[in-house]
Amino acid sequence: MLRHHDVVIIGGGQAALAAGYYLRRSARSLVVLDAEPGPGGAWRHTWPSLRLFSPARWSSLPGWLMPSAEGYPTREDALAYLTEYERRYALPVERPVRVVATHADGPRLCLVTASGQEISADAVVSATGTWGNPQIPSLPGQAAFGGELLHSAQYDGPQRFAGRRVLVVGAGNSGAQIFADLIDHADVRWVTLSPPVFLPDDVDGQVLFDQATARYKAQQEGREPPPARSLGDIVMVESVRRIRDRGLLRAEPMFTAFTPDGVTWPDGRKEAIDAVIFATGFRPALQHLSPLVQPDARGRLPMEGPRAAAHPRLYPLGYGDWTGFASATIIGVGRAARAVAEAIARDVLSANDG
Repeated sequence: MLRHHDVVIIGGGQAALAAGYYLRRSARSLVVLDAEPGPGGAWRHTWPSLRLFSPARWSSLPGWLMPSAEGYPTREDALAYLTEYERRYALPVERPVRVVATHADGPRLCLVTASGQEISADAVVSATGTWGNPQIPSLPGQAAFGGELLHSAQYDGPQRFAGRRVLVVGAGNSGAQIFADLIDHADVRWVTLSPPVFLPDDVDGQVLFDQATARYKAQQEGREPPPARSLGDIVMVESVRRIRDRGLLRAEPMFTAFTPDGVTWPDGRKEAIDAVIFATGFRPALQHLSPLVQPDARGRLPMEGPRAAAHPRLYPLGYGDWTGFASATIIGVGRAARAVAEAIARDVLSANDG
């Protein structure tokens, strides 16, 4: 039998929980469908030494501040916080439930799960994030490379790379932190397409968010936006600062091609390499919205306010600025989640009541 809910939220991470926090007040029948076996969303898959690059109070969802931690919160701090947040607000999460397809059913939407179950909804919030869609560039000779090739999404710590020759690719925070994590365990080097930008020790995610917010407000008001640093610039968390102080925080220019047993450098020199870790980012994980809509070349969906243009009752959330300013961050997603919840209450739930 087809199940029905006023609102279905797809995902179980920070964006899904923020949406659930607001929607629990207005949706009579709300369910959160999480493909993971337990709480925490993408944080369940990050490497053990990962640290957030904002203080706890700037890494919090609406309603409850993350408990203070020494220094920047760890992966375990984030997991514990998201687990308790879900319990604290009694969010109706079902797991593991993987949505594999979405289609229109008159004015409603119908979701098909991996087990073949069908669930209809008056409104759907898609909050699956990006972790499920890692991006690895394609380079000459890559298919013939005989070593290990993986994305940062698959990196689980330095132990299995001990003594191996490893390259870490990517000029952002993930690349820097993984390089720092490996440096005492492997013969590791850090390679980037362009030189990485390092922030001063007193600049962290809080400062970056404040600067980005000032730029956003200026643009909304038609003023010239003030200069701001990129959210991709490298924050000096403890592990990165430690190798910098040892004189080891150096990046080399990107290699040009793979060989069967390694890589070719820009000067034509060939070198044997055992593993390459690509910390090269993600795109929105939107596979579950097929056959309703397909993303564009940038991985985005056309939007009409907080709704997807493809269907007036589909609300993507947490994928980046195209779904709300800073909505891909823990501190930023609350504002976008509130806008989505208000739109659903106004345009969907109140219409049903009428």
